[in-house]
Amino acid sequence: MTSTQTPEQLSPVYQLSDQYIEQLAESDPGLATALGIAGHDHEMTDFSPRGHDQRHEITRSTLNKLNSLDTTADRDRLAAGVLRNSLEMSTLEYDAGEHLRSIRVLAGDVDSARAIFDLMPTATADNWKTIAERMQAVPTAFASMQESWTLGISRKVVAPRRQAIVVAEQLETWAGTPTSPGFFTQFAESASNVKGAPLEELRRAAIDASNSMAETAKFLRQTYAPAADPRNGVGPERHALARRRFMGMSVDAREAYEWGFAEVSRLDAELVKTAKEIKPNATLDEVRHFLDTDPQHSIEGEENLREWLQKLMDDAMSFLIRENHFDIPKEIHRVEAMISPPGGAAAMYYTPPSEDLSRPGRTWYPANGRKRFPLWSEPTTAYHEGVPGHHLQIGMATVNSEKLSRFQRNEFVSGHGEGWALYAERLMDELGFLSKPEYRLGYLYAQAFRAARIVVDIGMHCEFTIPKESKWHGGQAWTPELALEFLSARSSSDDEFNKSEINRYLGWPAQAISYKLGERVWLSLREDAKRKHGANFDLRAWHAYALDLGNLGLDLLKTELARF
Repeated sequence: MTSTQTPEQLSPVYQLSDQYIEQLAESDPGLATALGIAGHDHEMTDFSPRGHDQRHEITRSTLNKLNSLDTTADRDRLAAGVLRNSLEMSTLEYDAGEHLRSIRVLAGDVDSARAIFDLMPTATADNWKTIAERMQAVPTAFASMQESWTLGISRKVVAPRRQAIVVAEQLETWAGTPTSPGFFTQFAESASNVKGAPLEELRRAAIDASNSMAETAKFLRQTYAPAADPRNGVGPERHALARRRFMGMSVDAREAYEWGFAEVSRLDAELVKTAKEIKPNATLDEVRHFLDTDPQHSIEGEENLREWLQKLMDDAMSFLIRENHFDIPKEIHRVEAMISPPGGAAAMYYTPPSEDLSRPGRTWYPANGRKRFPLWSEPTTAYHEGVPGHHLQIGMATVNSEKLSRFQRNEFVSGHGEGWALYAERLMDELGFLSKPEYRLGYLYAQAFRAARIVVDIGMHCEFTIPKESKWHGGQAWTPELALEFLSARSSSDDEFNKSEINRYLGWPAQAISYKLGERVWLSLREDAKRKHGANFDLRAWHAYALDLGNLGLDLLKTELARF
């Protein structure tokens, strides 16, 4: 949602923020579509070294300009701080060559190039003509990725071999086979119900796009994997850079690792206690098995699940508005529940509304071929992705065009955003929405799972050993197999999901720690405000003040909330 102020009415900092978004959208059509910026939906992002260099030059020149501006006004101080943090991190990542090895099962270049089609409108023939034009550019986009990865090989700036293999598998799933149509083939056929859609053009483009995926998978297996990093993790140096990116603050890896272990132990005890409320004489694993297999705790069919999730989020939205817990603008009262295409990540995720709010915020649930879905762990996840989690936080920022710069409205620092979403799960528990023992067990599993993520992520990437005093493999080095065992014991999901999570953590270092460590910061700041204001503390006002700041690094969040 663009500001109603004219460019001349905006401060130089806000003008620069707007300009930066426009320049990035011009250079990155996928980003433009994600933000809802018109004019680029027919194009694909250039992932070649030239494309990355162009975006780096935009970043470098914007940072130089920002450093010359007056930022003493309160709004300018905050807007400049958010922009500067992102620009400086992007510069550090470019200098480290991260753009030459963006090969990961989630949030890498491959995933971005496919997922952008999920956000494109499909209602009219003209929509499909635009999709066909973009689809025709898919082979060039994948060729440009190979160009960057090849340069990375020559510079010995490479991703882990494990990521190359799992992304190749992902591409092969999306490419499809003659007996199992892939993503683009199925997507093109969905245009057959739209009168005037260029169906034959779409079919030809789908074949070429699918072939380019298969060719890229072959490149990753045969050319890239032999030259890739043989380690599973990325090492302490790359992890330290990633921690700064995802947290917006410095994080002591050793302290976080030890805290994560302690939190896992605390939550393990809570899980056992809550399981006894469901089946007093059963073990935790037996209770989980019961909830996973009992028909009364499940739902059949993707569409029935989607409708159930939609109602769950609608009811939460109505309650939060009716009980005056949040002042939620009517423009974001709706969040859509969706089923995500097969082949992607196994975890539920959220996509924000477009800037003009013509495309609503959406939660995406991966069915992954399943027909029956246990429900006991779904409410806490829906509150995380929907309201009062990501949809409220990101939707509020999108609407808040008079207070936040355009860049602030579109920024996402994971420690802040995922920390808030995990805090939102806790808030719904505090409000009584997870009072059923099975729902609370799902919430506690979500908490334990995020704590285990800290241990697994830092342990593998920073090459820490399991504490010697641990009764579980004490003193041993982490392996993906041990990580899977540790994680699965604290997961409400199936083995396939847990295996995909290990691949996610190994390919996306430090992102997994941002949930629980981010929530820790949010909870600490709430306690600070309670101590400061005593009996006059107003939680609704504190939430409103915090959300009005938009998304920002956690160091900046601490500074700004100290002003509440």
